[in-house]
Amino acid sequence: MTIYEVPAPSLYTAAGQRKYLNAAERARFIAAAEACPRHELKALCLTLAYTGCRISEALALTRASVESDSGFIAIRCLKKRTRSVVIREVPVPGDLLNTLEAVLAARAPHERLWMLSRSRAWQLVKAVMAQARIPPGPHATPKGLRHGFGIHALRSGVPITLVKRWLGHARLSTTEIYLQVMGDDEREIAARMW
Repeated sequence: MTIYEVPAPSLYTAAGQRKYLNAAERARFIAAAEACPRHELKALCLTLAYTGCRISEALALTRASVESDSGFIAIRCLKKRTRSVVIREVPVPGDLLNTLEAVLAARAPHERLWMLSRSRAWQLVKAVMAQARIPPGPHATPKGLRHGFGIHALRSGVPITLVKRWLGHARLSTTEIYLQVMGDDEREIAARMW
C-alpha cells in the first residue's frame, strides 16, 4: 500500500478481531442501558443503540433535534468535510422518545442534551458495556455499537440505501461492509436458506 492509499473499510482489525457488537451483545447492551439508574446515561446509550450515530453526533444533539411527534431524531453529520450542513433523520422507537422526555424537559431548545466531553461519554458507555458482560476488545466501543446497528438494520430487512442514509455514509460502498457479516451472524443469515 502506498502512503496515499486508504485501506478498505472492514468489520475486522488487521489481527482479525471483530469490530462490531453481535446480536446477543447488542441485546445485552440495550438491556443494561434500560436498567441504568442514571436517566441521562440511559438516554444516551439508547440513543446510540437505536440511531447508530457517532458518539460526537449524539453529544451534539439538542432538544430541537428530537422530533417526538414525527418519531425521529435529526442528526447533524459531523464527519462530512464540506461546508454544507448535512442532517439525517433517523426513525426511533417510541420507548426511546419516552426515555428522552425527562432529558428534553431540562434543556432549552438549542442546548445540548448531554453536557459531557466525548472522552467522558465514551467511558460511561464502556461502563454500561461492562455491565452488559461484553468482553473487552475493539467491538466493545461506541463505534462497535454503531457497526452493530448497521448489521442489525440489514438483518432486520431494512434496505441498504436507508441504512446508508441513517448512518450518514457518503458512499454505498461504505455501508456494504455490513454485508460482510461473519461467524454466528453469517450463520443465522445462511440458515434462512436451509
